[in-house]
Amino acid sequence: SALPEHKSQAVSGQKFEYLDHTADVQCHAWGVDLKEAFANAGLAMYNYMTPISGIEVDASLARKFEAQGHDMESLLFNFMDELLFDFHTEFFVCKRLEVTRLDRQNWCIEARGEGGKFSREKHECGTEVKAITYSAMQILEGPEEAEVFVIVDI
Repeated sequence: SALPEHKSQAVSGQKFEYLDHTADVQCHAWGVDLKEAFANAGLAMYNYMTPISGIEVDASLARKFEAQGHDMESLLFNFMDELLFDFHTEFFVCKRLEVTRLDRQNWCIEARGEGGKFSREKHECGTEVKAITYSAMQILEGPEEAEVFVIVDI
């Protein structure tokens, strides 16, 4: 079955795409539920900075990410911000990312990431993401699919 128009730019084998947006880029990610959509938004951000297909998983570097918020938008923002902070401080890039807990009562999220350290000598350089934004953020949840739109500053 053909993908809907808004998913026609999906990166091969992935559930995310990039939509042009001036000095920033909009990551559009989706999944069967919000957990998967949030994880795919994180992978979209990493993949924009360096193709995640080129990252080798180092099991010893697997890590847990945690973030809190006061609503779904702040939870997504803080989760992405936590991933970005880890990239900027430790150069860690997730190749696989799974949201293991999404608590709507206490607005907290936990995820497990597997990947490796980014190295300019070894990996292709994409565009560095400088910050996550709330601009035009959308979180859509349906009975069989969820999708998110997050604009990041580049």
